[in-house]
Amino acid sequence: MSRMSFNLLASDAGARRGRLDFPRGEVQTPAFMPVGTYGSVKAMTPRDLHASGAQIILGNTFHLFLRPGLEVIAAHGGLQPVNGSKVFLGPEESMHIQRVLGSDIVMIFDECTPYPASEAQATASMELSLRWAARSALAHQGNDAALFGIVQGGTFPALRSRSAAELIQIGFDGYAVGGLAVGEPEAERNAMLEHTCPQLPADKPRYLMGVGRPEDIVEAVARGIDMFDCVMPTRNARNGHFFTRFGTVRIRNARYEHDLAPIDPECGCYACASGFSRSYLRHLDRCNEILGSILGTIHNLHYYQELMAQIRAAIEARQFAAFREDFYQRRAVAL
Repeated sequence: MSRMSFNLLASDAGARRGRLDFPRGEVQTPAFMPVGTYGSVKAMTPRDLHASGAQIILGNTFHLFLRPGLEVIAAHGGLQPVNGSKVFLGPEESMHIQRVLGSDIVMIFDECTPYPASEAQATASMELSLRWAARSALAHQGNDAALFGIVQGGTFPALRSRSAAELIQIGFDGYAVGGLAVGEPEAERNAMLEHTCPQLPADKPRYLMGVGRPEDIVEAVARGIDMFDCVMPTRNARNGHFFTRFGTVRIRNARYEHDLAPIDPECGCYACASGFSRSYLRHLDRCNEILGSILGTIHNLHYYQELMAQIRAAIEARQFAAFREDFYQRRAVAL
């Protein structure tokens, strides 16, 4: 039996407000998980990451398997405290690696269907993922971490339905929607979520993998998604793109050379509250100073976590529709 439990606390139309409980702590949902591919979120200390409001991070099974390797990870008691050679990774190996990592949530081994894909290609990919899902579930036995299935099927509703139904028949602690945010139009992604989410168990968490922009998160929450991850806030920060409630500040633009305002005057993150100006951040970026990446990442992750907190509060108050409308009106302001 999994150590994880999921409690659905409130709902507002399709949007859901919940809580994941683990032995190590709780995660309020909807939740955004910063990406720590190698067990570390780039340009962030654990202290700053915690201060941003993050409650859970995402690691990468394959990359951690290569570096530092299972022996080193096991010696540290799990993830919490590459030399170019070929390696084989299958469902059984993936389950073993994630067990050594001490993951609270284990993802099945699957294939992310590319976009575009023909129906025949998407069918073959989805069927392969289903076979791997069954093998993952078998190999996961004896591990009390939560195991999530991953719904595939490209942009074909019938394939998504079949994938969801067969995963539910196997039985998982949560269900992810994979193979989206891989180049498909936003309308197609939202259509797949509208089709798929109602077919997933209401008492299990739903995770949209690899998403995304603030707008994508708001739209996915409206369609019933509880969990998200994406490199966008950290990667964009290192490229001088800072998210704000009023739009995106592209710090490399010449207009910011003499701008003494913080990234977002209404933001309470360390970078904004300490008075680091857009002008100074532009200077740091032009000089490739590490401090620029650190401050930008602190801000972007704070923005994402604050966005999630606002979403949760709006759902609790049954005001998500009003929040959604206000979100778009404010984001449309040019900076």
